[in-house]
Amino acid sequence: MYDLGTTSQDFPGAVELKNKEIMGKRIVVVGGGLVGLGTALALRKRFPGAALTVIEKEGGFGRHQSTHNSGVLHAGLYYKPGSVKARLAVEGIRLMTAFCQKHGVAHEICGKVVVAATEEERPRLATLWERGQANGLLGMRRLEQGELREREPRAAGVAAILVPQEGIVDYAGVVAAMAKELAAGGAELRLGWALRRAKRVSGEWILETSGGDLKADFAVACAGLHSDAVARAFGARPDCRIIPFRGEYFALKAEKAGWVKHLIYPVPDPQYPFLGVHFTRLIHGGIEAGPNAVLALAREGYRKRDVRVGDLAGTLLFPGMRRFLWRHKGMAWDELQRSFRRALFAQSLARLVPGITASDLDHGGSGVRAQAMLRDGSLVQDFQWLDQDGALHVLNAPSPAATASLAIGEEIAARVSERFAA
Repeated sequence: MYDLGTTSQDFPGAVELKNKEIMGKRIVVVGGGLVGLGTALALRKRFPGAALTVIEKEGGFGRHQSTHNSGVLHAGLYYKPGSVKARLAVEGIRLMTAFCQKHGVAHEICGKVVVAATEEERPRLATLWERGQANGLLGMRRLEQGELREREPRAAGVAAILVPQEGIVDYAGVVAAMAKELAAGGAELRLGWALRRAKRVSGEWILETSGGDLKADFAVACAGLHSDAVARAFGARPDCRIIPFRGEYFALKAEKAGWVKHLIYPVPDPQYPFLGVHFTRLIHGGIEAGPNAVLALAREGYRKRDVRVGDLAGTLLFPGMRRFLWRHKGMAWDELQRSFRRALFAQSLARLVPGITASDLDHGGSGVRAQAMLRDGSLVQDFQWLDQDGALHVLNAPSPAATASLAIGEEIAARVSERFAA
């Protein structure tokens, strides 16, 4: 298992393949979310002479994490300097913004404020400032209480960081534009083709799918919520398991929507693996509040009543899950209570914007985050992949994968180039 920390320039003697060297090579991308489509675009650009196919089990592209998220363009504030997340977030927002401009996809660089609600949170805010500086974010500003109130009159806090590069976007529009560009470039796009098994035979992969068999000289799996299962279908043995965490949102009622001008985030607590509930402006209007983070009872369990026995058993029997719950039992209990008690959800939001009550919240959407977890109960924090002979699996691509999907695709295409050159 490897992370995405190396590029073609890290390999001595690496060469860029000429199109004639891979003319007729068959490349199959498994998964048609943002990362899969972004990868396919990068592969098409790098290998225009290859036969490129994208298979997606759903009847449309980007049906899960790609469009069940907060619609934020992340600039790289939170991520450890030197991590792949940090590097690809910074590059990713540049590429994604340019893509949206080229294709007329709705987006807005509206800025974000990260608020320290108490004096005790100031040191953590200072750590975020240092990370943002190290990651190369531009235009950041420290805001004291008065300056925060000038920008967000309703926000409560002793200090904040303004991140002007962050924004919002219509990710469904991005998905549609990616698919359209791929089709125009000659890629085969096959919807409703669910992978069942892959076999390595005489130096090629035979992918058995619900739509028929495909042969591939190289396969790239970007399967999101099913990335570990797809890796096992290829005969790989990943040492992590995908654990689905549902994030539930509320919509701020129209009469209170004017209370939020930017994206408003809390300072994350380093004891816990999630960012905490926050306020997000939506690209087509309105304000979303959330998400929490509760264990989903199915990998695609967007509602509390969505249960798949196989998914749930796999989660609960995984040793890492039990260790995670024990280690974070307080947080898990708090998140579960907020899932069932709107008043508690509102109390968390009121730390950032006092005056928000349960009566101000309407039910919103939800998403399920695919989080890779190790057997010791620790979460895989960075992007991560697994190499096989003739295949590459993206095992962990949490936020900011949507923002960074085009940058991730270029990184993967560089890897594939090296593999063909070997």
